[in-house]
Amino acid sequence: MTAPVSPHLILVTGAAGYVGSHCLVELLTSGYDVVALDNCINAVEGHLPDTLPESLQRVQSITGRSLLAYYKADLNNATELEDIFSKHRFSAVVHFASLKAVGESCKIPLEYYRNNVGGTMTLLDTMRAHSVRRLIFSSSATVYGTPEFLPITEEHHTGRNCTNPYGRTKYFIEEILKDLCASETGWSITSLRYFNPVGAHPSGIIGEDCKVPNNLMPYITQVAVGRQPFLKVLGKDFKTKDGTGVRDYIHIMDLAAGHVITLDKILQEGWTGWNVYNLGAGTGYSVLEMISTFEEATGVPIPYKICDRRCGDVDELWADISKASSALNWKPTRSLADMCAHSWNWQSKNPMGYRSAAEGDGSANGVRQSPVKVPDAAVASGVKALNGKSKSFDREVNNNDEDVTVF
Repeated sequence: MTAPVSPHLILVTGAAGYVGSHCLVELLTSGYDVVALDNCINAVEGHLPDTLPESLQRVQSITGRSLLAYYKADLNNATELEDIFSKHRFSAVVHFASLKAVGESCKIPLEYYRNNVGGTMTLLDTMRAHSVRRLIFSSSATVYGTPEFLPITEEHHTGRNCTNPYGRTKYFIEEILKDLCASETGWSITSLRYFNPVGAHPSGIIGEDCKVPNNLMPYITQVAVGRQPFLKVLGKDFKTKDGTGVRDYIHIMDLAAGHVITLDKILQEGWTGWNVYNLGAGTGYSVLEMISTFEEATGVPIPYKICDRRCGDVDELWADISKASSALNWKPTRSLADMCAHSWNWQSKNPMGYRSAAEGDGSANGVRQSPVKVPDAAVASGVKALNGKSKSFDREVNNNDEDVTVF
């Protein structure tokens, strides 16, 4: 049931992305009016002129509510931002807009600093000019770098061991936000440090759409749907219970709920200054646990190959979420099996993500009404076509020719 409409109008940047779109569902369902902004660098635009990006069309379908407005705009364009803020009186901003591929950030660091840090600076200047001083910042556990202790609390050092430009952009932005709150009264800014968001809306209507996945779960689902031949697992010599790396994964809808709860808080009188919270599951799962749980939850086998360990990968990493639990009264409610089942529901109904719908594939509302047939490469018979030849495999595929991202 949709809550009564709130008197507060919220600007959401990066609204068409994975995290942004799922948070929009929670915001609209909770009664907030929303203006959405995205430059669509990584979003699939509607197939008709002057239509919303595909993900935002689906958000409106899920919630039965419309966005108050949508702007295709770039945060680095101060003129565009000024125009948007002049048209609307915002109570707060939820800031997701960001380039976020770790590997890419190492190749084009200037673009990451310009987009992530520069865009945030322009946003803050415009917010201050229009007396909008409540902000939720989409941060990341990458600010912690190599963990000095586990589980990681918010008191863990940040910036000291950041291993890539993407993580450093998040760290620099947090430092800017802290300095702003310390120097000017009236600001209420909360940084939410995500660990590893996975899963999708239970309907399968929206989810994580990746041309080339950078994270484990999208690669697993692309293997399951036949877009990738198998998964490469980077290393089995970690000091963990099964030898593979352990990470903290959180369901995207639990993460989205955390944003709405945080927004409720920062809109209260007396909630001011700088605050930061970890949002994760509060426990770690290994790569092999992810694979086996996915198989159990979906019935789809995932072929994989054990490869050499990547230099610099830590054994384990997970969050202490007690601060968010205490201060926000938030905790995740969905299991790893839910994350896997909902990821597969999305990918099986949308094997090519949003692109097939935006190009007009004839499916109702852009979503297949039943999951795709599991490709022959993933059936339990264990026969795999590689380089035009059939090869048998026993869970670990012995082939080195495929250029597949590794985990």
